[in-house]
Amino acid sequence: MSSIDLTQIRPPLPGAAANANLRDYDAVYKRSIDDPEGFWAEQARELEWYAPWDKVLDASAAPFYKWFVGGRTNVVLNALDRHVRLGSPRRNQLALIWEGEPGDTRSYTYLELHREVCRFANVLIGLGLKKGDRVAIYMGRVPEQAIAMLACAKLGIVHTVVYGGLSVDALSSRVADAEARAIITVDGGWLNGKIVELKKIADQAAERAPSVEKIIVARRTAQAVDMRPGRDLWWHELMTPAVSSFCETVPLDAEDLFFTIYTSGSTGAPKGIAHTVGGYLVDVHAALKWVLDFKPGDTLFCASDAGWIVGHSIVLYGPLMAGITTVMYEGAPGYPNPERWWTIVEKFGVTLFFTAPTGVRGLMRFGNEPPQKHDLSSLRLLACAGEPLNPEAWRWFHEVIGRGVTPIVDNWWQTETSRPMIAGFISTPIKPGSCCRPVPGVVLDILDEEGRSLPPGQEGALVIKAPWPGMLRTIYRDPQRYVDQYWSRYPGIYLTGDSARIDADGYVWVIGRFDDVLKVSGYRLGTAEVESALVSHPAVAEAAVIGLPHEIRGNAIHAYVILRSGIPPNPALAEEIRQHVGKVMGPIAKPETVDIVAALPKTRSGKIMRRVLKARALGQPEGDLSTMEG
Repeated sequence: MSSIDLTQIRPPLPGAAANANLRDYDAVYKRSIDDPEGFWAEQARELEWYAPWDKVLDASAAPFYKWFVGGRTNVVLNALDRHVRLGSPRRNQLALIWEGEPGDTRSYTYLELHREVCRFANVLIGLGLKKGDRVAIYMGRVPEQAIAMLACAKLGIVHTVVYGGLSVDALSSRVADAEARAIITVDGGWLNGKIVELKKIADQAAERAPSVEKIIVARRTAQAVDMRPGRDLWWHELMTPAVSSFCETVPLDAEDLFFTIYTSGSTGAPKGIAHTVGGYLVDVHAALKWVLDFKPGDTLFCASDAGWIVGHSIVLYGPLMAGITTVMYEGAPGYPNPERWWTIVEKFGVTLFFTAPTGVRGLMRFGNEPPQKHDLSSLRLLACAGEPLNPEAWRWFHEVIGRGVTPIVDNWWQTETSRPMIAGFISTPIKPGSCCRPVPGVVLDILDEEGRSLPPGQEGALVIKAPWPGMLRTIYRDPQRYVDQYWSRYPGIYLTGDSARIDADGYVWVIGRFDDVLKVSGYRLGTAEVESALVSHPAVAEAAVIGLPHEIRGNAIHAYVILRSGIPPNPALAEEIRQHVGKVMGPIAKPETVDIVAALPKTRSGKIMRRVLKARALGQPEGDLSTMEG
């Protein structure tokens, strides 16, 4: 493929913008900045409320902002209840289509999904769970995952969804921090043709988390699992025909805690990002209306997992609030062959497809033939988020998957933001490789070390200068960490942790993380967590990790370790240490390489200079070494 001129603005595709939900970006964006409270009140009125709000924004305790103060609502009211009323055109429309990795399928209309959610909510009530309790959901991508999330939300039970690929240590730390009363899991999940033994991992995590009273187990792979009497309960035995399919949705205060979702930080402890009910619902509903251009009759296939924020907002809550059909796929994109995603698109007539650049690059390496075997003409929009979509991958995505006629919407966001903050839109020009322009309601800037706005083209800290409804409210049980990490470097301004530049045309180019967080395949991993896993190997005395560019995953982890005294280095040991990290943290954290070294570059105070390691690995200048120990 020929290279793409990064300076070239590509106009909207002919016809794509004619019926766009966001037809006049400049006017809508200006309105959102000039009168933010009036603007967000208009967006909120598109949803249903049990009680109206008294005040749109309360900034009196900033940065602990409050949105839609006094209002009462619930995601299930907006994602299910209002769609299943008599006379609703969506009552018997498909809400959820699911395909398992072995090829089995299930589907639910809005009415059927509503009934299952009500039944499982009644099960939770029967187990003594109530508003404000915390529940951890540790499952593969199966319908029960969505049903459990919605049932918890219906009752005001705070859910923490943990990605089914994370290890015992990762799960137990999250369950313990959330003080979860229950874990909802499955016997196992299918991935790359193999069973991931999720129940076994949940058992081991529960042993380290004394708050856990019950483990509810859905049957998926049907292999034998240990079931502890009195604690462990089968999903199918709880969901008997006698369980009522009617359950009242609990009206929740707009500032009630909706869910926590854990993400890595620059220290070893994962952060429980706290999202509240009202602001999250309004923000996600509005942003996705503009970015993904939801239309009646759309079928969305997002390849993410609910263990990540994309799975919350784009697989589940966003599309259901919009009343469209969402497709959930259990397994790996390349199993049993690299045609799997394209088979799903063709089979279910997918109109909107959302994935990470990692997914695009991973399937691009198999060439054009796999997707060209399938009819992808149903697609009307392609979307990417997670890390920058490099121009050659953009071109392949556009020309091969989109057949040259389907718009690509690149977008940038975080677990903390709940929804896309920077995006391309089908009605506006784009630049391949750029995540384009701020979504309405988002005030961006690029700052230098002293907090001064930088001119176009200069790289600096990407910040958000005004609150937005879907913003994180705090770090669960650690409000000081919330203030210190996000609001202290530039007082009153939200620090994203990414570096970026804005070009002369106003397009944003995100460069990457500038703190000690690695972004691998779109997932954030703290260097401290990975280094802790390395040092937990009995042969390792010290460790440091860096992220280096990877053509498929965006970044890959490279580890440097110093062995304990008396242990000789050898390639077999390096591989053993590498595999050890995968066992401790999960496969996503397994380093690409493990280099056994005699010393690590450190400051005189003993801090490892990762930037020096990275510069050496890339053959770049090592910069200021004045603080480096002799």
